[in-house]
Amino acid sequence: MTATATPAGSKARRTMFLIAAREAVGMPSIVLGASYVGFGSLVRESGMGLWLGLFSTLSAWALPGQVALVELYGVGASLLVIALAVALTNARLMPMTITLMPLIHDPAVPRWRYYLYSHLVAVTAWAFSMRRCPEMPRDVRLPYFVGFATVLWLASLIGTAVGFVLADAVPQSVTLGLVFLNPIYFMLIFATDLRHRARAIALGLGAVMGPTLHTFSHDWGLMLTGLIAGTAAFGADRLLARRRG
Repeated sequence: MTATATPAGSKARRTMFLIAAREAVGMPSIVLGASYVGFGSLVRESGMGLWLGLFSTLSAWALPGQVALVELYGVGASLLVIALAVALTNARLMPMTITLMPLIHDPAVPRWRYYLYSHLVAVTAWAFSMRRCPEMPRDVRLPYFVGFATVLWLASLIGTAVGFVLADAVPQSVTLGLVFLNPIYFMLIFATDLRHRARAIALGLGAVMGPTLHTFSHDWGLMLTGLIAGTAAFGADRLLARRRG
C-alpha cells in the first residue's frame, strides 16, 4: 500500500482498525499488561484503592507518571505536588504527539477529535504507528493507530486490576521488575529497526553515555543522555547525508 492511494471508505477504515487490534493482541499487549501488573501491585502497596488506580490508568495511561503519582501519594504529598510531578513526567509525550499527529492526520476527520486521540499516544502505540503508518494510505492511518492503542489501553486496565488483586501472591521483586518490562520492550522495538542511521547512532551513544552520566547525576543523567545523544545523532546524520550529496 502507498500513501497516494485513493480514499479508503468506511469499510476499509473498519478493516484497518481490526487489523491493528489483532496486531496489538499478542506480544505488545502482553508486555504492556505485565508492566501494569507491576503497577497494580504498587497501587495496593501504597494504600491507594483499586478504583483510583484504574482511574489513573484510564485518565493518564503513562507508566512513569503513574509510578510518580503512586510514590508521592504513598509519602503523603499534596495534590498540587503530585499534579506537577505527573505533568512534568508526562511532558515527554508532547514531542511524540507532535510527530505522530501529522502522520495520521485525515482531512475528513474533525480537528477536535484529535484532542481525544492524542490521549492514546504512548510509547508502544507510537512506535508501532511510526513504523507502520508511512506504508499505508493516509485514509487508514488513523484507524490503525486507534485500533492498536485501544487494545493496549484495555490491556493496561486489566493488568492494573490483576496486579492489585495479586499483590500479596507475587513477590515484590517480581512486581517491581514487571514495571520495567515496557521500557525494555520499547528499546528492543527500535533495536529491530536500525535501518535509519540516526536511530542507530542515537542508540549507540545512549548506551555509552547513559551509565556514565548517571554516575555523575542520578537526577539529570537520563535527561542529559537523551538530549546530548539525540542531538548528536541528528547532527551526525545530517552531516553524513550532506557529504554524500
